[in-house]
Amino acid sequence: MGFAIFTFCVVFLLIASGGLLLFYREAMIQRISEVINPHPKQKTLLSSLQESGFSIGGVVEHFENVLPKSQAEVSVALQRLIRAGYRNESAVKIFYGSKVLVPLLLCALALVTGLGDLSPFFVYACALGIGFLVPDFWLGRQIKKRQKQIRRGLPDVLDLLIICIEAGLSLDQATARTAVELRKAQPALCDELNVVVLEQRAGRPRDETWKHLAERTGVDSVRNLVSMLVQSEQFGTSIAKTLRVHSDTLRTQRVQQVEEMAAKTSVKLVFPLVLFIFPALFLVTLGPAVILMMEQFKTSFGAK
Repeated sequence: MGFAIFTFCVVFLLIASGGLLLFYREAMIQRISEVINPHPKQKTLLSSLQESGFSIGGVVEHFENVLPKSQAEVSVALQRLIRAGYRNESAVKIFYGSKVLVPLLLCALALVTGLGDLSPFFVYACALGIGFLVPDFWLGRQIKKRQKQIRRGLPDVLDLLIICIEAGLSLDQATARTAVELRKAQPALCDELNVVVLEQRAGRPRDETWKHLAERTGVDSVRNLVSMLVQSEQFGTSIAKTLRVHSDTLRTQRVQQVEEMAAKTSVKLVFPLVLFIFPALFLVTLGPAVILMMEQFKTSFGAK
């Protein structure tokens, strides 16, 4: 009996494999031919433009010299771009170029759609003003988004730092290992930790690199962490205990923030209740009574 079952399984597998070979023969032959004789991929318009040196950022950079600016403004814009995660040399040029290009695009859009015919001075003035401020608003939103990611991922990063330090690694080695391990889970914070590691390898002192981290991110929890690390290094206290206390504090603050948001929900619900739900409720409950009263008044006054 067992031999018959084994024979049946072997025959079934042979028949199934033969059927797969027959049905997918053309596809297999095509794949083998592509491996043996690879054909050059067709170049798309975007790839050909990129190979020739054309890029949207390069076009925007040409408008950068039109806008007058001082060195202080450039340094402030550079700091904001770094906080948003843009460290390329061309980031400042693209930012100032967009402050010139976006107003022109909005004016062209108003001209094409015909909005400029309604009130030319007002429409074009609004287009120029809004277009000039749009890059600043967009950059501010990117900064807040990145700071939120850093603030949320900081407790997890601190937990892994504690594990690495308690396993016998130094703070510098633990920072480098944490930046590698949590690169996909917390990309923003691990990117900043990579900068810290690179600055330390370049020869900067540890306290300066961590202070630069606090300046780059602009997050209060990171500033508190840096001050605690500097103090623990100066006074010789345990870094692992310091990080554990700070991690527990951050999680407690997160729970308190959630509780605060839940407590504010009842207050925020007052406005939609008063404006939308209560009128509909009054209409449903008092509407039939009002209709009956109106009919009674009509019949009573009609009878007289």
